[in-house]
Amino acid sequence: MEEDKKTLKKESKIFIAGHRGMVGSSIWRNLEEKGFTNLVGKSSNELDLRVQSDVEVFFEIEKPDVVIDAAARVGGILANNSYPYQFLMDNLQIQNNLISTSLNYDVKKFVFLGSSCIYPKISDQPIAETSLLTGALEPTNEWYAIAKITGVKSCEAIRKQYGKDFVCLMPTNLYGFNDNFDLATSHVLPAMIRKFHDAKMMQKDFVELWGSGKPLREFLFVDDLAEAVFFTLNSILPENLYNVGYGSDISIEDLANKIKEIIGFEGRILWDSTKPDGTFKKLMDSTKMKSLGWSPKVDLDEGILKTYNWFLSNLHNYKKVIIN
Repeated sequence: MEEDKKTLKKESKIFIAGHRGMVGSSIWRNLEEKGFTNLVGKSSNELDLRVQSDVEVFFEIEKPDVVIDAAARVGGILANNSYPYQFLMDNLQIQNNLISTSLNYDVKKFVFLGSSCIYPKISDQPIAETSLLTGALEPTNEWYAIAKITGVKSCEAIRKQYGKDFVCLMPTNLYGFNDNFDLATSHVLPAMIRKFHDAKMMQKDFVELWGSGKPLREFLFVDDLAEAVFFTLNSILPENLYNVGYGSDISIEDLANKIKEIIGFEGRILWDSTKPDGTFKKLMDSTKMKSLGWSPKVDLDEGILKTYNWFLSNLHNYKKVIIN
């Protein structure tokens, strides 16, 4: 009986919110490849997750067994600084509607996906789940972080009060297929791929990058996160919150040199130290998740090459984010 509870059935109806994004599409591919055929996804034009009544109608019609919340408004430092209200309010509305409606419609399993930015700017390294709410956030992304913290605590409250299987996964910096390569809103790794590629094509002498290059960051290929989600769906995890990281970090300067070499750009790198660096070091402690049986498989060199090849195959189709 306990084994039946742990095993996700191939016919289970699984709603993947945000199924067209980098994370959601990777989860969709992962489940499809494993033989799951009852997957449900809606574009933002078909279902606006910010509108509670629309979400309730959708749940009434579809009655999903499992909900995976991979839907969010995301972006890098520039986007977070430029649109704080949208990053706070849109994410609160999206996740609150999904969480509350999943509870009301007796969803059997809910997986909430967040980000390492929920943890304080100054944390013991590597950052354990116990660091949550122990200090001030990084100001450049606190709006997004506050929304995600609210989601984590909402799921924790539901587990505590109702005994429901709601689990929160906090991945480190993600990259991979279907990433956002728009320079105004992207994260550091895809932005570098775009910049070095464009500079190579235009035969430029240099590429200018933000900050000093000294901060350290951890990166996880998105398909490894999809495997962590699948692992979670097939497990009864004892706690609410789990970090999902690669286990080691790299300086932004070394990352830039690595991407430069993979792409084949031969010019110089100029660092604009007037631009913010963000948090100096953010390495996740993923011991809890790894001790249960999950581990990442794709190293950084392989992941960057895979991502760049995807980018080359989708030059006229890669995602651009427009803030309304």
